[in-house]
Amino acid sequence: MIDETVRDEVRRVAESARAASAALGQTTAGERNRALIAMARALREHAVDIIAANGRDMDAAREAGTKESLLDRLMLDADRVDAMACALEDLVALPDPLGCVQDERQLYNGIELTRVSVPLGVVAVVYEARPNVTADATGICLKSGNAAVLRGGSLASASNEAVARVLHDAAVGAGMPQGCIGLIASTDRAAADELMQLHGVIDVLIPRGGAGLIHHCVEHSKVPVIETGTGNCHVYVHATADLEMARAIVLNAKCRRYGVCNAAETLLIDEAAADSLLPALLSDLRAQGVVLHADECALRVARAHGIEAQAAVEQDWATEYLAPEIAVKCVGGVDEAVDHVNRYGTRHSEAIVADPADAEGAAALEAFLNRVDAAAVYANASTAFTDGGQFGLGAEIGISTQKLHARGPFALAALTSYKYVLRGTGQVRA
Repeated sequence: MIDETVRDEVRRVAESARAASAALGQTTAGERNRALIAMARALREHAVDIIAANGRDMDAAREAGTKESLLDRLMLDADRVDAMACALEDLVALPDPLGCVQDERQLYNGIELTRVSVPLGVVAVVYEARPNVTADATGICLKSGNAAVLRGGSLASASNEAVARVLHDAAVGAGMPQGCIGLIASTDRAAADELMQLHGVIDVLIPRGGAGLIHHCVEHSKVPVIETGTGNCHVYVHATADLEMARAIVLNAKCRRYGVCNAAETLLIDEAAADSLLPALLSDLRAQGVVLHADECALRVARAHGIEAQAAVEQDWATEYLAPEIAVKCVGGVDEAVDHVNRYGTRHSEAIVADPADAEGAAALEAFLNRVDAAAVYANASTAFTDGGQFGLGAEIGISTQKLHARGPFALAALTSYKYVLRGTGQVRA
């Protein structure tokens, strides 16, 4: 049985958001932008309180033995609070996603048809250890005229409550409806499960976190789900690749931040280039403390150059490490690389490094870009760029790896639907 107090809290927050959504959807772009500016200002003004709350979360997480990659995602300091505020201000500069005319024509019967963008209504976001999601999700929902219901994980409970309270009070103070930003304080799994049952109150549910959370939501939610994918991302180094370019891309894709979903988790390299390119790539990774899980070919190269590595097992190809670890595999060419990516990847972000001036390299680039099934595919660039801000979309709620409604970094446009507005002069249908 679900604890009644948990059920009551979830329904209270969700129904308050439902009531607020009607008024929020009628606000003007200027009104919503002024609220975002007020919210950004409030984050900066209350940074000390937010960081103190985050400190309590960090202390508890360390005592629980939480791994470093998750601690990095959890931690807030003055710069990260300011970055959350900046992300809200960046949203202000973006065009209003509501009221956009997507189609306009006269029907055969003289009725004027217009299709216009409208809010989804109430967006619920279930997420784990990143308190910045509280601000990002809130901002993007408000900018797109949606009420937000947030349910964060236990690791960031104090941080999430502090951020959500500051944002809600600032938004209401700027004229937004009470309840437009709702945080479910309970971190009991029953709270998320109850939220998933609120079909008709919640319009869409967005899980943001690990594979277990996402699969649980997809399997148990009665509310439509937009999947944010786990990131088992690959960098494939073709035999024609420039070594220095490959080194820079591999290091950036893997080591820029280990705990993010666009980090590379597998390095693929052509067998023909294993002896010439792989030693430097492996040495670079080991110099950063990255553990190498290498197939037989890559292990041979590593040992020949005195580079510490361990034998890969089947599970390594499907693992999202979110840590200083990477799988390394030699492949027979672009066909095998594509097959491997499509089999083990999570449809998130994939990259190839090859020489476009070389005929074989150019052909490999096009084959990889055309045949890999992923939300973002890169030629000669790091997977680290898969990000709403980097794509010019502003703050994002996540990276969608599904194919319906939204794919890739989904931001303002992905949080709208549309409706048909039809204007007649008395027409009736026979």
